[in-house]
Amino acid sequence: MEAEFLAKIASIILLDIVLSGDNAVVIALACRNLTKGQRKKAILLGTAGAIILRVLLTFIAVWLLGIPFVKVVGGLLLFYIAFDLLRSGEGDPDVKSSSSLFAAVRTIIVADFVMSLDNVLAIAGVANGHIGLVALGLLVSIPLIIFGSQIIIKLMEKIPILIWVGALLIAYTAGTMIVEDKYGHRLVDFTFPMMEHIIPIVSVVLLMIVGLWTKNRQVRNITKK
Repeated sequence: MEAEFLAKIASIILLDIVLSGDNAVVIALACRNLTKGQRKKAILLGTAGAIILRVLLTFIAVWLLGIPFVKVVGGLLLFYIAFDLLRSGEGDPDVKSSSSLFAAVRTIIVADFVMSLDNVLAIAGVANGHIGLVALGLLVSIPLIIFGSQIIIKLMEKIPILIWVGALLIAYTAGTMIVEDKYGHRLVDFTFPMMEHIIPIVSVVLLMIVGLWTKNRQVRNITKK
């Protein structure tokens, strides 16, 4: 019995390590243009809001995932977030207004809400209704997300191309969410099963096209000025 309990703890910690990666990337992208002071506030406020939402999601995840096309809508929203983060990366790198702090916190919370549907369900499934284990999963995810995002931000400052890599990773996650939706998966099976692998890739390619088009348009506008 004790071995089984320890195995569940190990599984939850491993799940958190794997599943927190995307969330850390979103936080890093959302906060990268803020000042250091604002960055810390955004990470703490955004993570706090995300954790509160995860607690609520733990209790309603099964019901929420039963709603038709909820993951399709979530995937489309996540794709827009990826585009918005990529677009903002081409703007003024010295944004210091308080509204930017609010925007970063809002992006973190919304993206984490969308991306946590599967994460929370996976943790709840392993915990098998054990509140203590669910709480452990949340506690483990907090430092992973906070410190992980700070490391990613520093890497993005040194290697700017990682901004694109992060945005494309989010786009791929968005495409995966769409095909993993209960009804979206049925549609894939009914039409062309390989679409399960094609749609996430198409999502990445589409973001690249839209992102490059937006970047070129911004360059043209700056040139005109």
